[in-house]
Amino acid sequence: MRLLAFALAGDPQRPRLGRRNADGVHDLTDALGSDLGTLIVSGVDPGDAAGPLVDPAEMALLAPLPRPGKIICVGLNYHDHCREQGIDPPAYPILFSKFANAVAHPGQVVVRPRATDRLDLECELGVVIGRRAKSVGREAAMEHVFGYTVVNDVTMRDLQREDSQWLRAKGSDGFAPMGPEVVTRDEIADPQRLGVRSSVNGETWQDSSTSEMVFDVATLVAFASRTITLEPGDLIATGTPAGVGHFQDPPRYLHDGDVMRCEIDGIGAIENRVADEQPRIDDHAVAAGLG
Repeated sequence: MRLLAFALAGDPQRPRLGRRNADGVHDLTDALGSDLGTLIVSGVDPGDAAGPLVDPAEMALLAPLPRPGKIICVGLNYHDHCREQGIDPPAYPILFSKFANAVAHPGQVVVRPRATDRLDLECELGVVIGRRAKSVGREAAMEHVFGYTVVNDVTMRDLQREDSQWLRAKGSDGFAPMGPEVVTRDEIADPQRLGVRSSVNGETWQDSSTSEMVFDVATLVAFASRTITLEPGDLIATGTPAGVGHFQDPPRYLHDGDVMRCEIDGIGAIENRVADEQPRIDDHAVAAGLG
């Protein structure tokens, strides 16, 4: 199944739940409610639910998981990303977190904070947890996966270098664009054989495969669950491959008006435009000596 969240043009403030079939998107809201996260927690199988077709012209995509309970991210998890930095792969997964404030919808503007001059993108496979996982073994880990989505781990490289941890650099508002859908586990034959690509203004930055992962999906789920209970609706962002702007020669960063695109085979693509943060009124007052 391919499940998604959307809003209708005539009711933009009301999120709705949909399933993409061969004939288009069916609105499942009346049958199953509007929140995919709640549906995953409930354990209800949405496969037999019916709903009307939605006119694509009336539909705006939303992040499929607008408020995950946990967003667990993985650093340095691609061999080619380690090679481009001239470092050895880590001996065990490096975990860090984002919060729900970082989630952004497909098509939503991502604001570049005034705190950074070195904004970057990272295209990542997102793993959605479907069953509670506590100290699960690698051999059983995939049974706890509900499905997959695309995540852009937007990063301020200058703040990442300044800090001894990565929360501030990666956890800002809108720094986790997500979507366009959650594709259930049965639709992806092998999550370690998926093409991963990103581009900026149509120019390719990343072009790799999940086969480059240092630690595969099953290992990541098992490792995280040793000390962190994974709950239905939680999200694991599994790391990014080579090609991010910071490690290009010369380095390249995102600027006002740039359009980021992240795409993973079998799941789809999301695009988000970058816009510079605008000064607040009180900032103008300070600059004028009035604050």
